Amino acid sequence: MRSKKRIPGFAVVAIALLAVRPAAGQSDPHAGHSTEKQAATPSPPATRNAAIPPDAEQARAALATSPRHGEWVDLKLADGGKLVTWVVYPEKKEKAGAVIVIHEIFGLTDWVRGVADQLAKDGFVALAPDLLSGKGPNGGGTESLGDDVTKVIRTLTPETVNSRLDAVRDYALKIPAANGKVGTVGYCWGGSGSFAYAVAQPKLNAAVVYYGTSPSDAADYAKIGAPVLGLYGGDDARVNATIPAAEAGMKSTGKRYTVRIFDGAGHGFLRQQTGRDGANMKAAEQAWAATLAFLRELLR
Repeated sequence: MRSKKRIPGFAVVAIALLAVRPAAGQSDPHAGHSTEKQAATPSPPATRNAAIPPDAEQARAALATSPRHGEWVDLKLADGGKLVTWVVYPEKKEKAGAVIVIHEIFGLTDWVRGVADQLAKDGFVALAPDLLSGKGPNGGGTESLGDDVTKVIRTLTPETVNSRLDAVRDYALKIPAANGKVGTVGYCWGGSGSFAYAVAQPKLNAAVVYYGTSPSDAADYAKIGAPVLGLYGGDDARVNATIPAAEAGMKSTGKRYTVRIFDGAGHGFLRQQTGRDGANMKAAEQAWAATLAFLRELLR
């Protein structure tokens, strides 16, 4: 995979780091993060559905065989630090909308990069920042934190997260191959972050929330400018309990909020596609189709 610098002024990290940036060997602890238990007996490995992102087990192989151009870019932050970001480009003639992929509580993993690669396959410039950049030992990010990732990510303030997402959005707006429209898609912790960023950045064009909680302050909904798509597992009571407040808040301020709840699916269904006796796979396929339709409508 190439590692060529695309935009002057930002350093692209050497391709050799591809092997060390993501937490590739990380086991999938998402079941423990869920509010509902997964199936008692593990499901057999599934054949990859190339129309949706790979699951956690398939991500590394999918990245290794991707024909798309992906590169590491260091975005300059106002405090002098750098925000390590994985950027993947679609193979198309026309300029494309840009999508910021907001990672889970586990940081920037192979799975998140696999989601970004799938978005590029489906026609978008995808940018996946490591929001833990500089928070690890010796200024490292996700890959340097090991088992401390989930502890450290909880120390990030909303202001820090939103300012870092602003840096990614600013970069996306300057990409020559992009069309000037930017959306977000986030998962779990990042799903909540996607909704929160819609509050913080009124110029955002679209926000997709995968099984993330909704803003708790009713006044926040008046600040949102972007349409929001919420995608939720039916067996995720903790997260789903926050949906009614979002529906009421968005409706009261005349904002568009589309909710899809997938029966039988658990928390993290896009990452754990083989779970819950087929319900997670069904949810993943339907949710991804809804995601693409939503982003294609708003980011053209």
